[in-house]
Amino acid sequence: MTKILVTGATGQLGSEIKVLSKNYSNYEWIFANRIQVSLDDLSVLRNQLSGIQPSIILNCGAYTAVDKAESEPELADIVNHQAVQVIAQYAFDNQIKLLHISTDYVFEGTSSVALTEDAQTQPISVYGATKRAGEIACLEENPLSVIIRTSWVYSRFGNNFVKTMNRLLQERATISVVNDQIGSPTYAADLAQAIMDIVIAQEWIPGIYNYSNEAKISWYEFVLTIQEIGGYKCDVIAIPSSLYPTLAKRPSFSLLDKTKIKKTYGVAVPEYKVSLQKCLQLLR
Repeated sequence: MTKILVTGATGQLGSEIKVLSKNYSNYEWIFANRIQVSLDDLSVLRNQLSGIQPSIILNCGAYTAVDKAESEPELADIVNHQAVQVIAQYAFDNQIKLLHISTDYVFEGTSSVALTEDAQTQPISVYGATKRAGEIACLEENPLSVIIRTSWVYSRFGNNFVKTMNRLLQERATISVVNDQIGSPTYAADLAQAIMDIVIAQEWIPGIYNYSNEAKISWYEFVLTIQEIGGYKCDVIAIPSSLYPTLAKRPSFSLLDKTKIKKTYGVAVPEYKVSLQKCLQLLR
């Protein structure tokens, strides 16, 4: 039986893949936590992979604390870059399919049009730089890899923007949200389905792909939609990023063009409000 290893299994995306895996019982699933597959300990990582002997690796594990990465660049690099290099080497040596998850943070954020997969990358944070280094290592060590760049991920699992805002909109009279960062949210359950569409596709076509839900919105507009769906009375105030300083810089424009993944794999890309409604319903 084909064995699928999912790293970062307790994260948002890993948790959504676990839910979805019940529809794919023809596979043997290994959902690995940080102890079973130690992305932060390169000395044991290859042996752990050899012990599991997967046929497919879905690398959903990452160092994702964007601001904390500014003070922990070495650890972020080990998890997001060096561990990916080891996984890609192992996959190539053993002729294993590898699908690796990356991010819109590989971009500088100065574009005004949706970013294609071959748009120039220029990360402006430690997190973004380590994720870009991971992409490069992944394709250098294993040119047969599939890499999916995604953005603004949320889910009913873990900590994320949607869950935080859904709570604050109910608790507070007013909240302030930045309105000058433009992109598109990604419901992790939709991304999980897109990943499985690629896994079961008749042909494995390597390369970098973009995936997020259909939208071109700011974080402020995103919160207004959460408010609208929830029917909350909170006053939402739009502010510029300059009034909400963070340790790590965020790309001000990171809208992803999804044409390639739709054409190549026939993947469905739901409209963001539809997916947001599904998630908020599950949170209720």
